[in-house]
Amino acid sequence: MKRFLGVLVILLAVLHGQRAEAQTSRLEGEGGSLSLVVDGRPFLVLGGELGNSSASSPGDFDRIFPGLASLGLNTVLVPAYWDLMEPEEGVFDFSLVDAALDAARKNGLHIVYLWFGAWKNSMSCYAPLWFKEDYRRFPRCRTESGKPLEIASPFSEAVLEADSKAFCAFLSHLKAVDSGYGTVIMIQVENEIGMLESARDHSPQAERLFRGKIPARLGKYLQTRGGSLHPRLSERWKNAGGRTSGTWSEVFGEGIYTDEIFMAWYFASYVEKMASAGRKVYDLPMYVNAAMDSRGRVPGEYPSAGPLAHLKDIWHCAAPDIDLLAPDLYDSGYKDWLCRYDLDDNTLFIPEIRLEPSDGVRALYAFGEHDALGFSPFSIEDAPVTPDSPLAGSYAVLRQIMPLVCSMRGTSDMRAVLFDSKDVSDTLEFADTRLVCSHFFTLPWDARATDGSPWPEAGAIIIRLAEDEFLIAGSGVVVEFMHQDELSARASRTAALGEDGFAAAGSGNGSDGKNGWTQGSVRLGIGFVEEVRLSPESGMETVRRLGGDQDHQGRHARIGVDGYSILHVKLYRYR
Repeated sequence: MKRFLGVLVILLAVLHGQRAEAQTSRLEGEGGSLSLVVDGRPFLVLGGELGNSSASSPGDFDRIFPGLASLGLNTVLVPAYWDLMEPEEGVFDFSLVDAALDAARKNGLHIVYLWFGAWKNSMSCYAPLWFKEDYRRFPRCRTESGKPLEIASPFSEAVLEADSKAFCAFLSHLKAVDSGYGTVIMIQVENEIGMLESARDHSPQAERLFRGKIPARLGKYLQTRGGSLHPRLSERWKNAGGRTSGTWSEVFGEGIYTDEIFMAWYFASYVEKMASAGRKVYDLPMYVNAAMDSRGRVPGEYPSAGPLAHLKDIWHCAAPDIDLLAPDLYDSGYKDWLCRYDLDDNTLFIPEIRLEPSDGVRALYAFGEHDALGFSPFSIEDAPVTPDSPLAGSYAVLRQIMPLVCSMRGTSDMRAVLFDSKDVSDTLEFADTRLVCSHFFTLPWDARATDGSPWPEAGAIIIRLAEDEFLIAGSGVVVEFMHQDELSARASRTAALGEDGFAAAGSGNGSDGKNGWTQGSVRLGIGFVEEVRLSPESGMETVRRLGGDQDHQGRHARIGVDGYSILHVKLYRYR
């Protein structure tokens, strides 16, 4: 109970914290344990990213932002278009930036700006026309056959100078008009950088560098970090002899993946120069995002050489001023993608994910199981602006528990579960207590569980407040509570339940009354289950007590699939 009271003290202190005159944002910690601090308080980005063309006129913001606030977002990810910002070389127009800032402040939203500069989804489509037309001054990457691509060369000093000049002018304007407000809390440098069609640039300058030796800094990194490299990079390096000097092919072997490593170094080096120059103007947290190497594609079929997990060491070495390598998620295998980016040397941040109903529970899983800094569905303006939408429900819950989640990050007292029709259960360990968690449709009481209806994804964050006290926040989950002594007996209690909650006939529940029980073992019972809400004014407030049929006569706590809620569960022990 003392620990529980301590958690509430933290909660109330954070929620009641006084607003500073000027907000600031920063990342604290290092590597895989970074925390985002905004206005002196821990902060999770409950975000949404605008579609690529949904921030191209001042009216977009007044039309879209009120709905985003109604959805419960605290942050919107907004493109910053180089071509509209510098339509003539050296002539800048920041009217769109000012319109976005004004609308964000009116609606209580923060902004993460996405710099659409030299590259966006690999292509140089957001570079100004004056840049595109002058291809001799601003050269393009080339395929092996010499064909020019609509991809600006990262080897060109002129490209870097023009891009960096505009980027720094943008940041200088932000500092001038927003440092007193702190509306903008992070910057994304470029967007899904990488090579398409060809795994690397084959221009004459690129060919010379590829035939030359790897940079000494990379060789030193391999020497000192050789034992902790990403497995894919480590395998290529060791199979080539584990050298710390030589040409790219001598150090990493021949082939298309060495082409990718080479390009990753120079893309990252370019981005590092951008970030370093930008931080000198306005020091905001900065990250890069990656399009995934999914569906069996090879470099050049996906944006080769971007900040992908298997290239993290190249990016960390070449771009130390970049704080986060972030995945854009549009493929199946959500849990696996999160594991790839939740690393000892990288903190998970999801700036872009396909907009779909499962985002609500996926957000909970990212924050609770992987200590994510933020979650942001793409094309958020297309989300249904209704209070009962899954994302609105999830964000409403996350807003209430954010201080608790922030205080529990990195501890064993916070976990999360995520279920679908194939992955329906998981058992979580908290000291000597086991939580057997399942999809709500594993119960037979909802017709949709058995009539062929698709099972929605379900999930929850689970926080241990004290030894026998838990908070469950989510949708579509059932949680049973057992002492570790009881798990061995659980295998004997596998009876199918009928709609009345009792065992179905002939289900094999056993008749000796022992069910694998060991005399004298500890059992856990549910003292009570409450639906609660958390608020700055009253801390944890009971909405209703859930007993009888609602906790299956003290057997479990559950939340249905049609909404989101927070449950407070108090256990007791007996023999």
